[in-house]
Amino acid sequence: MTVIGVFALQGNVREHLAMLTEVGVEARPVRRPSELEQVDGLVLPGGESTTMYKLARTFELFEPLQKRIADGMPVFGTCAGMIMLADTITGGTADQETLGGLDVTVRRNAFGRQVDSFEADLEFAAFDAPYHAVFIRAPWVERVGPDVEVLSTVRSGPAAGRIVAVRHDRLLATSFHPEMTGDARLHGYFAELVRAH
Repeated sequence: MTVIGVFALQGNVREHLAMLTEVGVEARPVRRPSELEQVDGLVLPGGESTTMYKLARTFELFEPLQKRIADGMPVFGTCAGMIMLADTITGGTADQETLGGLDVTVRRNAFGRQVDSFEADLEFAAFDAPYHAVFIRAPWVERVGPDVEVLSTVRSGPAAGRIVAVRHDRLLATSFHPEMTGDARLHGYFAELVRAH
């Protein structure tokens, strides 16, 4: 059976585990390198990106994560997880590190502070019906590399045209929180990516 881990040091861990279970994979929390070794793919949840990388360092997960990503492990980064995967970030702290691997530039808190959180229906080529997305102090993608596929953009409002979902080979990232919607299609899409790997 396909095993997908959720980086469990911070963020919406329980919700992602529930969504992954719903799409028919074995879902496990990952807090240490030995647990990381046992998964076929990994979700980096929303949370606070600066805290996440510091915790990854503290728990000696940072380098093992970077190595697994470099070796081709499929990873799904949501909100802060998108920032963690990005090769380049703007609006970060001076010492902020990312795991890298995703050839994009991501702007932290691009949509504003918590009060500027919002919801929007997004079009995805892979899905027949729109995906209702929840944005909370979300980042957006400012630059994509030549091999990065843009999966979705905001359709209307002040952020119209902003890139909020991308895929680069086995790396998937969204600005929003798919675990908060009750819609498991993106988790299913990621599970297929992991199975195909």
